[in-house]
Amino acid sequence: MQKIGIIGGGAIGGVLAQECATRKLAREVAFIDPAPIPNSDDPPERQEVMQKQSIAGGKTLDICEGLPIIGSDVKFSWSKDYSALKGADLVINTAGVPRKARPDGTFPSREELLAVNLKITKMVAAGIKEQCPDAIIISVANPLDAIVYTLSKMLDPPKGKLMGMAGALDSTRYRYFVAEAANVSVENVNALVLGGHGPTMVPVRSSCQIAGLPVESFIDADQLDAIEDRTRKAGGEIVGLLGIGSAFSSTAWAALEMAEAIIFDKRKIIASCAFLTGQYGIDGLFVGVPTILGKNGIEQVLEIDLTEAEQAALKKSADAVRGTCDEVDEMLKTL
Repeated sequence: MQKIGIIGGGAIGGVLAQECATRKLAREVAFIDPAPIPNSDDPPERQEVMQKQSIAGGKTLDICEGLPIIGSDVKFSWSKDYSALKGADLVINTAGVPRKARPDGTFPSREELLAVNLKITKMVAAGIKEQCPDAIIISVANPLDAIVYTLSKMLDPPKGKLMGMAGALDSTRYRYFVAEAANVSVENVNALVLGGHGPTMVPVRSSCQIAGLPVESFIDADQLDAIEDRTRKAGGEIVGLLGIGSAFSSTAWAALEMAEAIIFDKRKIIASCAFLTGQYGIDGLFVGVPTILGKNGIEQVLEIDLTEAEQAALKKSADAVRGTCDEVDEMLKTL
């Protein structure tokens, strides 16, 4: 691939940039982040200093200075605006404010966090539209379902060129927990998680296999219930342990799994947040489902057999996603 753009210079963006260099995924990688942003209330000299600082620039230079060690000739560019994105073939969006405690120990409400990240997403969409309107977009930023929906409204992308990274991460968490419980290699476990990226996600037990055998041959129902519950709460478990921030290594690797499937035209089956037009009885929503990813982005949405309970759970999850999208529509009227 000629050029990959990474939006957001936080922990996920840093891993993405580093891995793009290590894996030599493109001739050029563009790294975008406006931080640090000067505060208009600060003294002029402080504002001048911050104008010269750049999270994306610092991380880019750090990576570039190590390229001779890993034998990588990937070219890097960076900017505090969106200019470095110009001509990117693939964009991975990680831009957003994480949910972290205020000084008094309280947390922003979901509505407050959503409002802030929708404002950021509008700027992201404008930057993509101006600099690389034909790019394939993988969005990682949370709240995932709301951000992908907002990007779709702002960009109206061609079919299959916009997707969210959720199912890839949720599925690998499910696979890891199953492998751990069964005491087998993670390579032996196949599993899918569908639906929204949140508490209503649907680990699909009926398609979970260990070396081609039903998962129930290795793990009893009660333990599987506990594993599936842990999968739904896995992101929060990591946040609770870290104390600040959220998952970043597994998140970046999941996005890279999707990116590599596209870059190398693998036609690999990966659970992705995709726009549905009647599949699984869902229409007009971005929901996590099995997809074939190749050079054109989402090449095909796959409809797999689900049990009645799994079908009902997926419908419930889609209804939750629709509720979030309705909330986004109302917020966008005032942003």
